[in-house]
Amino acid sequence: MTTETITTDAGDARVTWHRAGTPRLVLAASHGAGGGIEARDLAALAAVLPAHGVTVALVEQPWRVAGKKVAPAPKTLDTGWRGVWPALTAPGLPVISGGRSAGARVACRTAPELGAHAVLALSFPLHPPGRPEKSRAEELLGAGVPTLVVQGGNDPFGKPAEFPKGDHELVEVPQADHGFAVPRRADLTQEEALQVITDAVVRWTAALG
Repeated sequence: MTTETITTDAGDARVTWHRAGTPRLVLAASHGAGGGIEARDLAALAAVLPAHGVTVALVEQPWRVAGKKVAPAPKTLDTGWRGVWPALTAPGLPVISGGRSAGARVACRTAPELGAHAVLALSFPLHPPGRPEKSRAEELLGAGVPTLVVQGGNDPFGKPAEFPKGDHELVEVPQADHGFAVPRRADLTQEEALQVITDAVVRWTAALG
């Protein structure tokens, strides 16, 4: 694991690399508006994917690096992501643009212009809780590249059944919330819930080449 700081027009971002021995893809993934790269799904992917030929680059947006508690406007998040992109493509491998929650929105919005190989959207916030009329489906549908959505079955930001039909693939993590936490009385353990995520992403990335 190595870490580098990258200067962007939105401030300094930080990338933590989890490198595969013989990589064929890079998965670049950023965090949501309420947490960092220590999120359980991002940590699980960083632990599992390198053994399958996928280098994982966990990206901390400048606002997190600066120690701020509130995420900036979407356009500022996009600026930070664009600024990090050259470092993500530097290894010369196809890059999957990814993230959880707000990070997933950034990945979808910027995928066409940045030339992302694919998009991984973890806990895509389809709408604010209780506000289904405020849909962000256009961001997801506009990614324009192979897209995998991994969504908790009880995510208040959008349950799997609420998602529009499109070219994306959707995998449900049963009974999981927006952070992929499952209740103690759920039909699967927390470890099994995370394995649903990692198994889906391993399979999907294998199909990407």
